[in-house]
Amino acid sequence: MGFAEIFRVALESLLINRLRSILTTLGIVIGVGAVIGLVSLGRAVEAFIANEFAALGANVLEIRSAAPRSPTRDRVEPLTTLEAARLANPTIAPSVVQTATSYTLFGQVVAESERTTTTLNGVSANYAAVRNWQPLLGEFISEEHVRETARVAVLGLDVVETLFGSRDYNPLGVTVRINERSFTVIGVMSQRGGTFISEDNVIFVPISTAQTRLSSARTRDGGYRVSTIYAQVADETLIQTATQEISAFLSEAHGVVFENEQDFRITSSSDLLGIVNQVSSVLTIFLTMIASISLLVGGIGIMNIMLVSVTERTREIGLRKALGAQRGDILTQFLIESTLLSLLGGVFGILLAWIAGLIGTALIAELTITLSLDAVILATTVSTLVGVFFGYYPASRAANMRPIDALRFE
Repeated sequence: MGFAEIFRVALESLLINRLRSILTTLGIVIGVGAVIGLVSLGRAVEAFIANEFAALGANVLEIRSAAPRSPTRDRVEPLTTLEAARLANPTIAPSVVQTATSYTLFGQVVAESERTTTTLNGVSANYAAVRNWQPLLGEFISEEHVRETARVAVLGLDVVETLFGSRDYNPLGVTVRINERSFTVIGVMSQRGGTFISEDNVIFVPISTAQTRLSSARTRDGGYRVSTIYAQVADETLIQTATQEISAFLSEAHGVVFENEQDFRITSSSDLLGIVNQVSSVLTIFLTMIASISLLVGGIGIMNIMLVSVTERTREIGLRKALGAQRGDILTQFLIESTLLSLLGGVFGILLAWIAGLIGTALIAELTITLSLDAVILATTVSTLVGVFFGYYPASRAANMRPIDALRFE
């Protein structure tokens, strides 16, 4: 028999038992759909995270106090405004263009009858420029506000919604009480969101106000304690150089003698992005492996139904072999049937993943889920191999039947 004739016979056999064939492919459909869907979702999440970190500024280093990693030192010297000012000096850190500072604390905010507890960020006037984050309404903290320790506040959108009931509310000029002190709202920040925690749930005030009126942050060097120093580097290619310059200066300023005694941490958005993407990739692989179990279950289903089919068609197989069909003809026919089942399952699995991606994109505006070509190719290849692998034993069993025994089968 020619291949075309064998293929026709195999296709007719599947069409005779349409419902059984459809049910047999469900395991493959679910497996392929889950694998492609999870890989595509993982890629979409990675792209979203990359965009979020890009918005933070790829050329900005964040410097924070941190416990030393060495047993020879346990004290932590605070970062100060004087250190931030010196880092902006080109003779100390030539790669750094400017530095911005923030001093973080928590406070209770009251507006009319509403109140909330949120993060208060005392910031320098250039904070918005360095962080690439501009106000939606009004203005941001100015040099004059910082110099005069003014009681002015810029609200995040989450705070506006909590205090006034809607993000569309315009609170400019409204007086709010922060830790029992009156502040005038001068601006509302644009939506920032966040990878893990929303940055919109924050109130900005002049850093001098936070350090003196809302807290006592004076340090022994005559400056004021800060929570974070943001160092804007001249170019992304100088990130490593700037990190070394900053580390050398702060190590000397904090009396660091040995390795791992540093009581500060310098991170960039690319560092954080690498860590998050690594975690995301591992999670995607883990979930994909779990989803792949469906392919195994689908393969076992194909083997089971093909064994049933061989048993049901024993007399047919015997008759065909008695009329001259060769072992290879019978083997090829049953392999074609099992492979077609898995291929159809793969095609409908791709369709399922595509529909799921459209639904996911519609429900989660921040994500754009598109089918990953390599995942489609991999899942289709695996589903085909599953059909061949799990279909070989039933096909071999049918091909090895003796015609006389098959014809006697009841």
